[in-house]
Amino acid sequence: MDLLSLVLTLRPHSPTTAPVPVWWGRAAHALLLRIVQQQDATLSAALHDDPNALRPFTASTLMGSFPQHALDPQGVYTLRLTAMTEPVSAALMAALQPGGALQRGAVLDLDGHTLRVEDQAWQEAQHPWAGNDTYQALSGRFLLGRAAPPRAIRMQFTAPTAFKTQERTMPLPLAEQVFRSLLERWNAFAPLAFPPETVRFAAECLAISRFDLQSRSIPLKQGGLRIGAVGSITYTALTYDRYWLSVLHTLAEFARYAAVGSGGSMGLGQARCLSSAEAASNEDAV
Repeated sequence: MDLLSLVLTLRPHSPTTAPVPVWWGRAAHALLLRIVQQQDATLSAALHDDPNALRPFTASTLMGSFPQHALDPQGVYTLRLTAMTEPVSAALMAALQPGGALQRGAVLDLDGHTLRVEDQAWQEAQHPWAGNDTYQALSGRFLLGRAAPPRAIRMQFTAPTAFKTQERTMPLPLAEQVFRSLLERWNAFAPLAFPPETVRFAAECLAISRFDLQSRSIPLKQGGLRIGAVGSITYTALTYDRYWLSVLHTLAEFARYAAVGSGGSMGLGQARCLSSAEAASNEDAV
């Protein structure tokens, strides 16, 4: 298993009214690294070696309700951890087993707040954001499949999504930026790289045919704000090319594990490709 999206259902363990972080991404990032260190110290050291390297994992913020800026003692919360390489996936899966740091009933520390693991999901049938896959199988479904890929690619962004470009931040999920980000991560970790011309096809041949986006901000350590987009967007090919659309659909499905844009290991850019049925449901709700 190369790719893993693990969804944890959590409940507060030791009720407290202490203020909670506005954004839990750094705490979740630290938790994932602690889990990997417990399972594989050599891998943990490698993940720490180059702070500027692409991270083969992502960690979401803690999702749920925070009345009076505190954990709800009766509340249910969700945390998502993902992996883009087999060693990281293996470390997370091992932690789910009896005696592991993520076993059911285990108590996790997030920025001084303790939460108990109530449930685990690593298959899409268990949770829409969970999943596991290999690079070969994921790419083969589109590149080797009999059915031609559809023109439309529908994406959902549930955490602020933004891109660093020319010393500026682009807070909109334009097709060129989205697929450049995904291609960079795919080519960093997959055994078979996709050509750089993928980005040119996305930029020149994909049009935005529908969107429902809002701007969201999160605080940075230095006191600034990171602004990004959340919501859904549909890209439709103006020019149909089976190969390029197969590559783009593969990358869109890869977003579940890779996140999109900057800050994925700190909870930003959480994204996934929507099925046709899910997209239609979203459109009916608008």
